[in-house]
Amino acid sequence: MSILVNIVSADEDDVEAVGESQHPVAEWSGIEARDIDTAKIVTLHCLLTGEGLEDAFYAYEPVYVAGDEGPIVLRIPDVMMEKLAGLEEDALEIVGEELAATEEFELNNWPLEEVQSLVEELAALARLAESQDQVLFVWMHPLLT
Repeated sequence: MSILVNIVSADEDDVEAVGESQHPVAEWSGIEARDIDTAKIVTLHCLLTGEGLEDAFYAYEPVYVAGDEGPIVLRIPDVMMEKLAGLEEDALEIVGEELAATEEFELNNWPLEEVQSLVEELAALARLAESQDQVLFVWMHPLLT
């Protein structure tokens, strides 16, 4: 099963509107991706914060659930958003390389360039969210195949 993912910068109280949206990046600043699941996001979180996997998973409980076949929305914790926003160009490259070498990304055959591009886009989005006093939401919709 594939997952359509939109990661957007929005006001904290927009969570329900993000969850009910059919295409959040059309309404908020953000990026579109496929097959970024919770495990991949948590893996990045652990790389950036040094937290253990089990502890980090608790921070990613859905903040919105649309039902059995609808989207769910996760909120990126402030600590991860701050770490992403603070990464400089050299650090972005290193994080991308480390993330690409993790089991979560290797098992799905993600090319290094795609992983690095994702990290760069997330960092830019985190900087935007920080500058506008917003948060990052991850809208995930399963695509039935």
